[in-house]
Amino acid sequence: MTNEPTPSKDDDQLLDALGAVEHALGQLDDCTDKEKEALSADIRSLRDMLAKLQAGRVEIAVFGEISTGKSALINALVGEQVASVNIRGGWTKDIWDVPWNADGYVVPGFADSSVVLLDTPGLNEVDGKRRADMARDTAERADLVLFVTDSDLNETEYTALAELATGHKPIILVLNKVDLYTPKQLDDLMSLFRGPRLKGLVEPENIVQVTADPRPVEYHIESADGSVRQEWREPEPNVDALRVRILEVLQHDGSDLIALNASMFAADRSDRVGAMRVKMRNDRANSIIWSYAAVKSIAVAVNHFPVLDVVGGTAVDAAMVVTLGKVYGINITTDNARDLVTSILKAAGWMMAGEVIVSSVSSFFKGLTWGASTAISALPQGAAAGYGSYIVGQAARYYFEHGASWGEKGPKRVVARILENTDKQSVIEHLKNEIKNKLSKNRYSTKG
Repeated sequence: MTNEPTPSKDDDQLLDALGAVEHALGQLDDCTDKEKEALSADIRSLRDMLAKLQAGRVEIAVFGEISTGKSALINALVGEQVASVNIRGGWTKDIWDVPWNADGYVVPGFADSSVVLLDTPGLNEVDGKRRADMARDTAERADLVLFVTDSDLNETEYTALAELATGHKPIILVLNKVDLYTPKQLDDLMSLFRGPRLKGLVEPENIVQVTADPRPVEYHIESADGSVRQEWREPEPNVDALRVRILEVLQHDGSDLIALNASMFAADRSDRVGAMRVKMRNDRANSIIWSYAAVKSIAVAVNHFPVLDVVGGTAVDAAMVVTLGKVYGINITTDNARDLVTSILKAAGWMMAGEVIVSSVSSFFKGLTWGASTAISALPQGAAAGYGSYIVGQAARYYFEHGASWGEKGPKRVVARILENTDKQSVIEHLKNEIKNKLSKNRYSTKG
């Protein structure tokens, strides 16, 4: 009997993270094509995260204002010119993925894992809102953040750093261009960074100094014959302290960072997908409810035969319930829909008595006058019938939204809450206007 290797803590965390992302994607299986279209960006980002997690890819996002040396820093870390360096604002138009061998670092359990640097647009570039959104999305998916500055933080940088810190990702504050400062100036800057202003945003050990693109140095070279010539040379970049700190963080927390980040990302996207899907379905459901309530109002108002008010009204309500069920992915038969309508009306009980009385009295007058009283009774009876449908529709919407269940509240409490939160007068006036509009276009509607 062979002993199976015991799964490590890292394996368990990564499997849990994979499960979280797959669960978030699974939520989309029962979405309609229209919902999937509206959620396409979230679907794409979840699939990207799944691929990232499966490959064990570490993503390090690089942020900072324009001209702080972000691209030069990436070039220095990678060891070649892979990112564009330009003094003009707005040069970095998109987010660039730059592969980095990271001195051979691999994520435990992923022999083919890789480290990628993400070069983001400058925080203060033109068309800032779109790029800020891009940067925010990148920070959500990144496992580690490098925040590059070349001086004390201004208000824009501090605000951006504080926002990035809410993502609960490790942040390394990189002070670039240190060759421009005297030792005393550097000490003063480091004291500021390690002071109370950045407490809780950046850990002191995650504040490092680099020179990604050193300024040329003038050399005076004396030849053998005693002549002296001047020569400008560019020193090698000095980013060793940053490279060491990045590797320390990855070696200590690499697997945890990937798993935690993926889980948080999946939870956030899952909440967003769920909320957007609920909103889209509720918007569609409310549109259907108003449509059927208006149809019922008009049908009852212009109908000359009182017995048909009840029969036709029930048919309208049942059809509305069937249509609402489809919005929430629940198929319900017409007979079951009628039963649901009946249970809702029973739950409403005396709370809907006023609408029932108005409708019954109007139908009674129709019967006595063989429809001659339609013009008089049309508005109150039609509006009352439509209001009843509106309440039935809202109760059915709740029922379907909660998976064809009233939950612990039960139908009576649900209907009571709906009635309590419904502006009855507003609904009635809306339906009366629908009836008036219909009657004004039908020259036969006022005749017996």
